[in-house]
Amino acid sequence: MDSTQSAARPRVVIIGGGFGGINLAKKLKNKPVDVLLLDKHNYHTFQPLLYQVAMGSIEADSIAFPFRRIFTGQKNFTFNMCEVKTINPEKHTVTTSLGDVSYDYLVIATGANTNFFGNQEIENHAMPMKNVGEALNIRSYMLQNLEKAVVEKSFEEREALLTFVVVGGGPTGVELSGSLAELRNHVLCKDYPSLCEEDMKVYLVEGKPVVLGAMSAYASAKAKKYLLKMGVMIHNGVHVKSYDGLELKIDDGTVIKTRNVFWAAGVMGEMPGGLPAGALTRGNRIQTDEINRVVGYRDIFAIGMYQP
Repeated sequence: MDSTQSAARPRVVIIGGGFGGINLAKKLKNKPVDVLLLDKHNYHTFQPLLYQVAMGSIEADSIAFPFRRIFTGQKNFTFNMCEVKTINPEKHTVTTSLGDVSYDYLVIATGANTNFFGNQEIENHAMPMKNVGEALNIRSYMLQNLEKAVVEKSFEEREALLTFVVVGGGPTGVELSGSLAELRNHVLCKDYPSLCEEDMKVYLVEGKPVVLGAMSAYASAKAKKYLLKMGVMIHNGVHVKSYDGLELKIDDGTVIKTRNVFWAAGVMGEMPGGLPAGALTRGNRIQTDEINRVVGYRDIFAIGMYQP
């Protein structure tokens, strides 16, 4: 695979069309380089609004923007939709599903994926939300369980169908649990007359002693105040031990019976193969220097999930 490249101009290959990748490509407009963006999708996802797609507040195409439209008029930009499999630093190429691509400078902007911390049981039964497809899966699954609850004869099963647990008290978890509470408080009884607001329970489970622990104490306190006001039951300073599709067990002894567990408890770097293990650190992050150059390389850079 190749793209049109001006003679004597270096090629900058960017892997990943997230916020980092597209903003770098924009900054290189009218610069004496040729930019090639590689991504497995042909659109950029505005991830901060994924939770609204999951809750049915907006449609998926409202947060998906085609790369070709974003870069209309940028003459030094090319996009190819493909899956990047391996980086080959010694050859200055990357191997993709369409073939090998050469580079003069490589920028890894592949972002992050859900981190289940090695717990295969939780990974098999909980639902992540890192892309449009996963957000739509949550929406579909949630609506299916509400429909099942309407006709379910068993009280215990009905209760489990109407119990929602969000694991992770960062921005995603706070937004998702708050949206679930809003759905219960303002939509549930209107759309499902046989269900009452009291029938649906929303839990937020967070390992840190506060929600939004990475933000200011003021923001954390405000978020907790409003979540509690909306009826979200918050468990701070605890960790999920297991979830088998019905029973979610927390390390303080709490057991919650639920058919709905949404996992927002952590991320890990999304990395193609090829870089040595020494270039990576905790959470599959890439080690870089002060200018985001991958340690050990002069022509490979990383933005996003890097570790300075």
